[in-house]
Amino acid sequence: MEMKTKVLAEEGKQEILINREFDLPLELLFKAYEDPELVEQWMGTKVLSLESKQNGSYQFQTSDANGNVMFKARGVIHTFIPNQKIIKTFEMENAPVGIQLEIYAFESLGEGKSKLQMHVLYESVALRDQVVKYGMAPGINMAHNRLEEVVGKLK
Repeated sequence: MEMKTKVLAEEGKQEILINREFDLPLELLFKAYEDPELVEQWMGTKVLSLESKQNGSYQFQTSDANGNVMFKARGVIHTFIPNQKIIKTFEMENAPVGIQLEIYAFESLGEGKSKLQMHVLYESVALRDQVVKYGMAPGINMAHNRLEEVVGKLK
């Protein structure tokens, strides 16, 4: 599988840089991050809440077939500028990776294409390294592929 999502995790740094170009207009790419129904479809998780606004918050949860909670995350949306930028925190419950700060920059490339640049900051290099070790690069590439597929149907 081609890795369309590029992940840069330089050794000794507390950050990860993620870049992806999408065959989607800017407005649809941004909508994939602000619309709870779309988030559920491409992330494959239940959106318990999503206040897509300045000083909003969100909470996601994934359960197995028996209803046991496998994953739960929450955060605060600090900056929300439609079709331009989202800055938020992300915290997984019961996971030793701490709270991360995520900066999403959205850009139109014209002709129905757009770009997402993510800058993710961690409390420490060690915590960042744990996330990298968990195999986040293939996972985010798969999620972005699903995003493009799901949202592409809205074109």
